[in-house]
Amino acid sequence: MAGSEGDRLIYVDMNDQSVAIEPFPEDWKLLGGRGLSARILNEQCDPTCPPLGPDNVLVIAPGILCGTAAATSGRLSIGGKSPLTNGIKEANVGGNPGQHLAKLGYRAIVVKGQPADPERRFGLRVTAAGAEVVAADDYKGLWNYACCEKLLADEPKAASVISIGPAGERKLSGASVACTDQDKERRPARHAGRGGLGAVMGSKCLKWVLVDPGKAKARKAVDSKGFAATAKSYSADYLAGPQLFANGTSGFVQTANMLHTLVYKNRTDGQSPDVATLDGAGIVASFESRGGGMHNCMTGCIVKCSNVVHDAEGRYQTSGLEFETLTLLGSSCAIKTWQEVSELDRLCDEIGLDTIETGAAIAVLMDSGNMEWGDSDGAKKLLREIAEGTELADVIGNGAVATGKHTGHARVPHARGQAIPAWDPRPLKATGVSYASSPMGADHTAGLIINPGMQPDEFAQASQESQMVNAVCDSSGFCQFLRPNLDSISRFYSAFFGETVTREQLGDQAWDILQDEWKFNEAAGWKPEDDRLSECLVEEGIGPDGVFKFDVDADTIAAAKVRFDPREELYTVCASG
Repeated sequence: MAGSEGDRLIYVDMNDQSVAIEPFPEDWKLLGGRGLSARILNEQCDPTCPPLGPDNVLVIAPGILCGTAAATSGRLSIGGKSPLTNGIKEANVGGNPGQHLAKLGYRAIVVKGQPADPERRFGLRVTAAGAEVVAADDYKGLWNYACCEKLLADEPKAASVISIGPAGERKLSGASVACTDQDKERRPARHAGRGGLGAVMGSKCLKWVLVDPGKAKARKAVDSKGFAATAKSYSADYLAGPQLFANGTSGFVQTANMLHTLVYKNRTDGQSPDVATLDGAGIVASFESRGGGMHNCMTGCIVKCSNVVHDAEGRYQTSGLEFETLTLLGSSCAIKTWQEVSELDRLCDEIGLDTIETGAAIAVLMDSGNMEWGDSDGAKKLLREIAEGTELADVIGNGAVATGKHTGHARVPHARGQAIPAWDPRPLKATGVSYASSPMGADHTAGLIINPGMQPDEFAQASQESQMVNAVCDSSGFCQFLRPNLDSISRFYSAFFGETVTREQLGDQAWDILQDEWKFNEAAGWKPEDDRLSECLVEEGIGPDGVFKFDVDADTIAAAKVRFDPREELYTVCASG
């Protein structure tokens, strides 16, 4: 099988737990991951539906190049209508399920409906022979690590899992979707975190998806020699260049502090007094005495940005302890050390929560006076209670805006109901334009620009170009940390499909993806006047004398949603800013 020939879609109807496998439409050939999710949701999901009701659609879609020999190309998109933003959402994740689904020729799993009995739990088993929904009531309430250990105990060593924890089962809006990594332990440490899509999966009573690739081989390109040469040269160029992620994103802590975006105490400051004890350098230094180290979360990754973190006794604790988590669960809550954050990160992975949304919610709780700043023990207690369903734990599990409403606290940094990521929009204003204008809401992976010196007349176009390149990257299966641009992706696509796919075509496709997503959101009730950030980010400054405020006018934000004339420079813009 070469190119997209013979590819299929798996449709799952949770109303009666039936499965249908259909051919992949030929005119969708260039759609994968985020772009495919957007198209399916536009055509098959009512934008006005309640996000946790039966009419929402959950899409699980590997990128176009997943399952091929291209390095670091195994990313998976989880899509649906978000319970946080009430609009379309895609959350992108590593691990091995994306590779395995693609090798089997499944371009997406589309889950609709929900069982009559909300107390039931089901799993979906996917193999070369097909797919079937099976009873999984004995997995009900299990934390992610225990769930995957139990599920994989008697499965082939190649199998991988997509799962939700108790937060997703309980349909909390901050819930994530976990994927197992490529290590022999197959840990559910990779999370599609943003947007609460774990709650959407939970609303379908779907506890897990197991993918057994069997003896499926890598997907073949039509121009196999050209594809191999492209993959080899691209990998060599990447490895010969600066290894920005050699120590993971935790290595950005000092830089972020310098830029006033290591946000502290619910963003009342942009620098943390605990920068030295939160810095990823401490994590790297711990490898010698505690064990652990850097690794690749998915087969074929050459970036190897994921850190395996051990506790003081040398026991595995978590992996993928990233900058966003160190900032939101650490600095923003005035929690002082990466060791404390590591414990909280593991709990979020176990319970199935987005560390960004959860950290922001706890910071709002602390800022309101309902918890002491820096109380990591109290934070751990709250997270454990999410599995039990206590009132305050549920509030935290539903995110920052829900926590603000519960406490009556006004300082809730968000856009469209979703907490602002670590990269603060006040010193990085073009990124703030992305948060305000993106169909994803506040999501740094949708359009991050780390350029504090950018001029106001550049904000809109820089944001738009970053959003476009990232949309194509999230459709390709490439990790944003590989930093592909439209030109490089066009070379891979051309060889894979055996026909010329120009960078101009990909630029048009990027715009079409954004148009699909904005169209969905408009039908869902989004209004242009709400393309903004919360008032605390506009009115309250950080940095020297409070100089940094998000003072970008509405016309600039609106301009990011009107396509600029395509420029040659667009094709040199890399994913991930």
